[in-house]
Amino acid sequence: MLSERTPDEPLAVKVETENWQTHTRIPAAVLAELVERIGGERDRYLVVNRIPDLPDVFVQVWHEGDGDYRLEHRAGAPMHGTNLAEPGPVVRAMTAWARQEDGWDAGLVWEPVDLPAPEEVPEPPREAREQTEARVRELLRCGYADRKTLSEAAADLRDEDDEPLVTKAQARRLVDRLWVERVAEQESWTGTTDPERLTQAFEALDADGITAREDFACCRGCGMAEIGAECADAGARGFVFFHRQCTESAAAGHGLSLYYGSWDAPDRPEERTAEVGQAVVTALTAAGLSTSWDGSPDRAIEVTDLDWRKRLTG
Repeated sequence: MLSERTPDEPLAVKVETENWQTHTRIPAAVLAELVERIGGERDRYLVVNRIPDLPDVFVQVWHEGDGDYRLEHRAGAPMHGTNLAEPGPVVRAMTAWARQEDGWDAGLVWEPVDLPAPEEVPEPPREAREQTEARVRELLRCGYADRKTLSEAAADLRDEDDEPLVTKAQARRLVDRLWVERVAEQESWTGTTDPERLTQAFEALDADGITAREDFACCRGCGMAEIGAECADAGARGFVFFHRQCTESAAAGHGLSLYYGSWDAPDRPEERTAEVGQAVVTALTAAGLSTSWDGSPDRAIEVTDLDWRKRLTG
């Protein structure tokens, strides 16, 4: 039996539109607005994926001018579609699909959609596959990349002769398989994870005038060079971030380093930087995380004793 749902309860979906907008975890009312909006030039369809995204699992709708709404869904193969004259049934079906309600597709007349035959993808050599799998698993543990980004990273891996370890098609297939495994693994996780506590702390810092960014830039130098642009329009008094190498360290069980600084009071920068550092530590502690920091503005803040279980979103 389904629990009672409120109209403003976010749907665990990501909605992408033809005009390049992306809407994540939106209430059903916003999804309805998007469906009712489409039909104009360069704004004719929505594609809805669940969070976390799964390969070949989605629902989509197309509408142009005064024509019917073409609603289609897929869960592997085949894909099915139906034509509907009004947006109301489309909204109800898509909302029920997003909520994973049993019988969400009942009452509509569906027909199979012809799809191209799937591409035949040979298995890569064992050593190349194992090397690629190892790297993809590392990135999956980090938890920030989507399937497209992971596939690109896998396809970019090179052997000692600077040749790709796998083809782009092999990379996509390998990533999809490992992604599904990771999604199944995280379904057993209960309660709030440490990365979620970290996000809570960063959201609190953002609200307090300290620009906080996760998995930001490739390294400390690039992060320090780029963080100013993140703060420019926000009127921030300071910043904190960790870069991708820090993420990989945390995912490997080695803790997490945070870098921080202050934008105001140029006449006493060290004092103000230390104040930002203390605000960061206070927010992390309030979120239930442990830290190591001696109060020096020249020292990174270390988040310790992390159990890095970052849920995929995709």
